Amino acid sequence: MQESAGENPLLGSVPQGAVTAEPLKLSMLDAIQRGLKYNLGTILAEQGSAFAAGQRYRALSALLPNLEGHFADSSQQINLKAYGFPVLPGQQYVYGPFSVTDIRATVNSNVLNLNELNRYRAARDNERAAQFSYRNTRDLVVLAVGYQYLLALADASRVESAEAQVATADALYKQAVDHHQAGLVPNIDVLRAQVELQAQQQRLLVLQNDYAKQLLAVTRVIGLPSGQKIELTDRIPPPAPIVGNFDDDLKTAYENRSDFKQAQAVLAAAEHTRSAALAEHLPSLSFAGDYGVIGPSPTQNHETFSAAAVVRVPIFEGGRIKGDVMQADAQLKRAQAQLDDLRGRIEYEIRTSLLDVDAATKQLVVASSNLELAREQVRQSRDRFKAGVTDNLEVVQAQEAQAAAEENYIAALFAHNFAKLALARAMGIAESVTKTFLGGR
Repeated sequence: MQESAGENPLLGSVPQGAVTAEPLKLSMLDAIQRGLKYNLGTILAEQGSAFAAGQRYRALSALLPNLEGHFADSSQQINLKAYGFPVLPGQQYVYGPFSVTDIRATVNSNVLNLNELNRYRAARDNERAAQFSYRNTRDLVVLAVGYQYLLALADASRVESAEAQVATADALYKQAVDHHQAGLVPNIDVLRAQVELQAQQQRLLVLQNDYAKQLLAVTRVIGLPSGQKIELTDRIPPPAPIVGNFDDDLKTAYENRSDFKQAQAVLAAAEHTRSAALAEHLPSLSFAGDYGVIGPSPTQNHETFSAAAVVRVPIFEGGRIKGDVMQADAQLKRAQAQLDDLRGRIEYEIRTSLLDVDAATKQLVVASSNLELAREQVRQSRDRFKAGVTDNLEVVQAQEAQAAAEENYIAALFAHNFAKLALARAMGIAESVTKTFLGGR
């Protein structure tokens, strides 16, 4: 079952642009650059970073002074008896209506609140984590787009190989017909050659369909509009072995892997969140004040003000603070465990990527040699059939062996190039050195 964009955002995109009549010429680097702009994973990670920035601003607002101003112009009538004032019989106890104009500025500010201070620090580290997550997603987009493009190149090579196989099978069929008409070979050779020709034609149709679907997959991950035809301008990169060094590559990974830096930032945020929970036990100091003018009208008024320092001392919070501390402890331990796991996973990915590069390089050498032998086998068997030394069964078998050798070579070349791309990702430098890795180090 294939993953969908809902399960894996890296497989989706936000299509941009209009469909053109002419196929769009697309290199691998062009595809990667477009994927970095329009891939759904990139867009979601970018918005996640913006959301974290908004949370940091909200946390910062709790530390900064809040200044408000208001203007009120009212008409009032009051009943002194309602407020409990003693009123002698016969005295007036209802006053008004009269006007009151109040123009005032109010300020509130936390002077010392370690809880809010640490919450701000946690929000700041969460914002850093979101930024690293965005950078990590860009590296993953490079890997995803590169993978789809390399698959398309491999499928294109398979189509070219199948077309050559069809041409060879057609030539052998015609040669068998000519030999049969000349009385040199029995009809079974003609039937055998015809069966082989149709088998190669059927194989070509399947590969052409696979290639067309893979081109759609490429357009899907880079945000091209539906129906836009593309033409790949690159060829599958030639073999370019690289020499990897585990210690150097691991050091590079720790220095460059954005997901590792993200995990470190998440751990720092968890530590600040725990400090904030512990600080809920401590007193806090805040200031509140106002200044304005009040009177019966805007022109008849007098200045008034108030100022107060407020000390809040938590005495009994019903277990709320203890609950906050327990949650913060669990979050901290979880973040530490995830960082430790990621450290081990990075080492694992570097080791496996180096093994894959080495194995794919060796497989490519064997596949290349085998392909040359298979082609030579076809040439010699065709010469033997042409000379009447053997029937075309030998030729058909040699042709099948060549088709298998070409498939093995294409698969090995794809594995070789993707292994290098995966190594670049494991080192955290996929975006910056993709071109270098695909052409050798």
